[in-house]
Amino acid sequence: MKKVLSMMLVLAFVVSSFALTVTMVSDTGGLGDKSFNDGTWAGVLRAKDELKANVKVLISKEQTDYVTNLSNAAKESDVVIAVGFMMTSALFDVAPQFPRTKFIGIDIAPSQGTTIPSNVALYLFKEQESAFLVGYLSASMTKTGKLGFIGGIEIPPVKRFEFGYRAGIKAYNEIHNKNVEAILGYAGGFGDVAKGKQMAMAQFAQGADIIFHAAGATGNGAFDAAKEKGLSFYGLDANATLKDIIDKYYEKGRGYFAVGVDSDQDYLAPGFGLASAMKRVDTAAFLGIKSSRSARSFKSGVHTLGLKENGVDISPMKYTKGMVSNSTFAELAYLSSLIKQGQVNVPDSEDGLASFDVTSVKFPF
Repeated sequence: MKKVLSMMLVLAFVVSSFALTVTMVSDTGGLGDKSFNDGTWAGVLRAKDELKANVKVLISKEQTDYVTNLSNAAKESDVVIAVGFMMTSALFDVAPQFPRTKFIGIDIAPSQGTTIPSNVALYLFKEQESAFLVGYLSASMTKTGKLGFIGGIEIPPVKRFEFGYRAGIKAYNEIHNKNVEAILGYAGGFGDVAKGKQMAMAQFAQGADIIFHAAGATGNGAFDAAKEKGLSFYGLDANATLKDIIDKYYEKGRGYFAVGVDSDQDYLAPGFGLASAMKRVDTAAFLGIKSSRSARSFKSGVHTLGLKENGVDISPMKYTKGMVSNSTFAELAYLSSLIKQGQVNVPDSEDGLASFDVTSVKFPF
């Protein structure tokens, strides 16, 4: 018995001694953005729980912090998580200097002709696919015929959200012979909640009744605006219950909504957060860390996750599901299946959007 116990203690020591040390380097949105950074951190915490990894985070307050934070993280970590497209140059500068450290880039894509170091795995997403679903949903729900979009900075992943959203609206228009319009705006940053609210209020004033944001913490202001505008429209105070809100929605026949991004943000304004276009950065972070446990399982290069790979999705709509018709949910499910099968290819560019056509889609119900 003593020998068995000794062996178990030795084994436990060996396992703990090989626990991965993981450091996440945030972008300038930092933790608490309720979006991209928080989602990635959730994946890191999952690795802590399931893989017994030792984890920490370094917050980048400015873009000039990226190189320093990545370098400091690499000096003391087995795995470094680099978060966000804006960190691309810094990651490709730092990673070759630390060949024994694995680097996981979230939403980081190499520029054309760039060789990806053997210790770097990049995870990209088909943001346009989840955005397509919330665009179609929003088009089905609008009572004004106008929808809003607020982007942070015009970088590739944000533009893919925009194109997917517009494609969803276009698909709804073609299938249902409607003319829903989109009002587009960019905030120029990801960390200004007040500006996000100001932009949302301006789009509501222009006639939009639903606004999708892809703007990090800036976009959280859209939820503040939707709640403020909605409560005023319903004649309710800040203490109104979800039941009060839903009852007023049916009484008035319309409302004001925000649509979240990256993670399930519906809880930010229950009853006013229609849905969220989820990008499973948590899944990507966890998979990247898990693969880093051995040279055999770690695969450098680019890994792209879409609906088919469960890398993007629409939120469960915990608070607003009862406001949406069963026919709309059925249409979304069918369109989602077509996307997964490759029969509908959601565009990720302006040219692709211009030629996007779903007039051949016929629902089997």
